[in-house]
Amino acid sequence: MTHEHDDFATEPVPGLPERPPEGEQILWQGRPHWWALTRDSLNLYWVMGYFVLLFAWRFITLLDQVTLHSAFAASFPFIILGLIVGALLLIIGYVQARATMYTITNRRVAMRIGAALTVTLNLPFTRIASAGLDLRRDGTGTIALDLLGATPVSYLVCWPHVRPWHVKNTQPALRCIPDAERIAALMAEAAEARISTPQVARTPQTEAAGLAAE
Repeated sequence: MTHEHDDFATEPVPGLPERPPEGEQILWQGRPHWWALTRDSLNLYWVMGYFVLLFAWRFITLLDQVTLHSAFAASFPFIILGLIVGALLLIIGYVQARATMYTITNRRVAMRIGAALTVTLNLPFTRIASAGLDLRRDGTGTIALDLLGATPVSYLVCWPHVRPWHVKNTQPALRCIPDAERIAALMAEAAEARISTPQVARTPQTEAAGLAAE
């Protein structure tokens, strides 16, 4: 289900380690919206708010000890530090989004993720128990996939492409994708069609001969 991806190898199809087999069709491909990914998965607003809180705390505690100008000057470095951290988070979010490619076919969901260590997850619809949509006001959203059985998926390896805080039962997720409601409907339709299609498996000749003899 999980494949390591060679950064120096050429992908025959963007986002997939190999060409889809006969009969499999790509229905949609896309990436996270970099700003939404930074805002939601890297908690940009919370981080910036933390540094503003430090600035306010420092400023208030110094007001009764020094002049207003001195209190502001002594507290302002927290704002500078917050801007630096915020800029780093924006860079990380952009790089993560550019390194990611989500693919939905008529048989599976594929996720090529990771900026430093690139991994491709192949998640057949037959291994997905359910999918949940977390939709934002701007139309971006996250589709989390709850997998059947004890499917080995590492939270740390897949982060931030996972449902937040579900560490024990890791749920891979298509994070912060644009037009998420439409993509969720497309996925649901494809999964329903795939699961309702009878799966025909080849019977070994020795087993078939034994059944015929009976």
